[in-house]
Amino acid sequence: MHIKPEQIHSQLKRGIAPVYLVSGDEPLQIQECLDAVRKAARAGGFTDRAVCNVDAGFQWGILREFGDSLSLFAERRILDLRLSSAKPDKEGVEAIVTYAKRPNPDNLLLISAPRIDGRSLKSAWIKAIDGCGVVVQVWPIDGKRLPSWVSRRARGAGLRLSQDGARLIAERSEGNLLACAQEIDKLVLLHGEGAVGIEQVVASVTDSARFSAFDLVDCVLEGDVRRTVRITRALRDEGLELPQILGALVWALRSAHEIAGRVRAGESLDGVLNDRSFTVWRRRKAGLEKALQRHSLKSWQRLIAGASRVDRYAKGTGDRHEAGVRHTRAEAWDTLERLVLAICGVTLLGRSDV
Repeated sequence: MHIKPEQIHSQLKRGIAPVYLVSGDEPLQIQECLDAVRKAARAGGFTDRAVCNVDAGFQWGILREFGDSLSLFAERRILDLRLSSAKPDKEGVEAIVTYAKRPNPDNLLLISAPRIDGRSLKSAWIKAIDGCGVVVQVWPIDGKRLPSWVSRRARGAGLRLSQDGARLIAERSEGNLLACAQEIDKLVLLHGEGAVGIEQVVASVTDSARFSAFDLVDCVLEGDVRRTVRITRALRDEGLELPQILGALVWALRSAHEIAGRVRAGESLDGVLNDRSFTVWRRRKAGLEKALQRHSLKSWQRLIAGASRVDRYAKGTGDRHEAGVRHTRAEAWDTLERLVLAICGVTLLGRSDV
């Protein structure tokens, strides 16, 4: 049985399955699903629990012993298997399939794993678990759905948030569900249950988003102007040094310039990304495609030159015609902001920094 994370409680009320698989890359939802299963299991008499971290060299005989340990007097047990990859090795697949065919009625097998892709969901070990137990796929909640998630979460905590309040928490937390949950818990502590106005949310919510230079790279490739400005200013306010940001941006610009040249010469983008030099770009393919549509080869060259200008400003120097001029930190950050906007495809009128 495949279910969504929000369905786990209703499923557990109908009865505890012998095997659960919870997979995904969103920590809060995964942890809460696992906690729900463990809590229901404890209430159902599963008083003993063993935790096994599955990595290279793991002895899958443990699972076979777990399946064979039948006793009228033994405590009911939970075997908590934590996979380090989205797919167990051949021995692991065989062990899980064998166990799923005849699950031990005295025990509960609880497996957690990183995100499993669509193709792997059709593999034998997933089908075996699906046949006797429950598979929970946890997917990240995108920005459009996050305010609704915040509202539901708040209602569950006894709060009534306005749409503006839910949107503010979602925006300030930048998709971090744990941060959203913490903000809701804080509002409950501060104001108790009931309606909470936008003024109270503004006074309570702190900016929980923390960014890196590579978050900025991903954003400028997508061409998301509003978020690009927000990340740039957050990095500035957090005290990140300009060279740290420029290093990531220059790497991205030079790579994009080379990729654009090869695509223009007749190679497919997929073919270029199969090159070992560019495999790191595969997960950025969607954003890269958008950026390649926005910029020509000459445009990429101008952007690289613009990054060099930001570097000179960061060091306090300017262009040749500005000999003797010392640039302030604020001017350097202003120039960086114009550069990232230019990568997004926005050129500010009257400025020729890029």
